[in-house]
Amino acid sequence: MPKKILTGVVVSDKPNKTITVMVERKFSHPLLKKVIRVRKKYNAHDENNKFKKGDKVSIIESKPFSKNKKFEVMENSK
Repeated sequence: MPKKILTGVVVSDKPNKTITVMVERKFSHPLLKKVIRVRKKYNAHDENNKFKKGDKVSIIESKPFSKNKKFEVMENSK
């Protein structure tokens, strides 16, 4: 099974070697046909503390680093 790749914006970089990424997805409601915007936060591993708040990044699913940290930063999305 392929690894999940998500794109979002860094909303927190306070913990050491960790960033919090807000990922937003849009989908059409099955019954109402209204476009709904859903946001979810993911903790991602940032080995060199390279990324700062406001950066747009891509994260990829990886082995668990801790209880809540199951993603790793792939690259900086422009």
